[in-house]
Order: sequence, then C-alpha cells, then structure tokens
Amino acid sequence: MQQESLSNHSQIGVKECEIEGASPLPNHIERILPQNSVISSDMCYFCFDVLIAYLYKQDVGYIPSFTDASFPLFVTWKIGHEGKLRGCIGTFDPLPLHKGLRDYCIKSSMEDNRFHPVTLAEVHKLECSVSLLTNFTPGGDCYDWEIGVHGITIEFFDGFKKKRKATYLPEVALEQGWDRIETINSLLKKGGLKGAVTQPILDSISLTRYQTEKCRVTHNEYLDLWHNKNI
Repeated sequence: MQQESLSNHSQIGVKECEIEGASPLPNHIERILPQNSVISSDMCYFCFDVLIAYLYKQDVGYIPSFTDASFPLFVTWKIGHEGKLRGCIGTFDPLPLHKGLRDYCIKSSMEDNRFHPVTLAEVHKLECSVSLLTNFTPGGDCYDWEIGVHGITIEFFDGFKKKRKATYLPEVALEQGWDRIETINSLLKKGGLKGAVTQPILDSISLTRYQTEKCRVTHNEYLDLWHNKNI
C-alpha cells in the first residue's frame, strides 16, 4: 500500500486558507463541491470518535452513516490556535472509507514519525481534516497545475539516478505563499533530493495533479455535536 506523509512545510504557524475563488461553505467543507460530492463533516467527527476510543483502549463501537465508497485519502491533525501540524498520513490506494478513515486516523495521529504520538491531554486542542483525493490527471510538465486547486505528486530521478516520489495536498502551496517554482523545489527536497535543483532533474519529473474534497472539524465543534445530540 502506498502511504505518504505531508512535509513539515505544511505546518509551522500557518492557518487554514480557503481556496482562491471559493466562497466559505457550511459544515466546514472547504471547496466548491460537485453535486455528487461525498465529503461530510461526519467523517471528521468519526475520526475524533476513533482517536478518543483508541486512547481509552476501546473500540468506536458503531458503523458510520456516511458512504463506504473507496477513495484515496489523507487524515490531518493540527493543534492549537496557530494550527501547527500534529500529524498527516494518507494513501493513494482507494480504500473503503469506513475502514480507511479508521486506519489512517490512527496512523496519522500515532505513527507520523516526525512527531510523538498524540496524547489524551492534547485532544481538546486538536483539529481534524479529511481529504478525499479525486480527478487524477497527468501534467504536461512539472508546472502544469494550479495553486490552491491541485494537489501534486511527483516522481523524479535524483543525482544518483535513484527514483524518488513526493506529494503535496492542494492547500500547501497556498498556505505557504509559494509560486509553482518554489513549490516544486520544496517538493523535490521533501522527496529526498540532497543537491541543487538542476534542469536535468526538473526534466525528469513526472507529475500527476489531483483535486480534493475536504472537511475540517475542531474539537470544540466535535463537543458541540455531542452536546446537541444529548439535549
């Protein structure tokens, strides 16, 4: 299974940004979605349920009501008012959402090797985002994509003729204020390039662009949901 984690570049002191040209949407859905969109804030609520049950060494104990269709997906955790990255892991292999979100909720919070595992004491400061990856298309070259619209994954050969791979979700370049050149240079470094970014390396890049459907829920919003259910 192809598993990816986001770079530290998507984190430090950077708040969530809406996509250029998109209006704010209800239920924390952060892009203009097609009529057949499947994203739901319930997916983030489910991730909070799974994480909290895991920390208490329990099972979540229910089957979620949202679709169990298969998608490539990422689960992202941020923490605090500054929205610092706390964990992000996903897969490009389509997975049934019920099991996929359950598994990657735990992987992203407990197994991102850039961070220590999330603790129960941190849960009240967390924000969860779920990204479903769609509309994969090959790029004509490494700059054939739109900032804030496309996520990108690249494959390239480094100076030692070793094939490497890396990805950024659509929001990363937008949050960091990068142009396409800065984004590709950063992504090459994320993928393991140690030396200079040369034209032969740029020419070796095979780029695939994709889009995401994304939802986002804070822990306070999660608590509000449970409060409203229990009224």
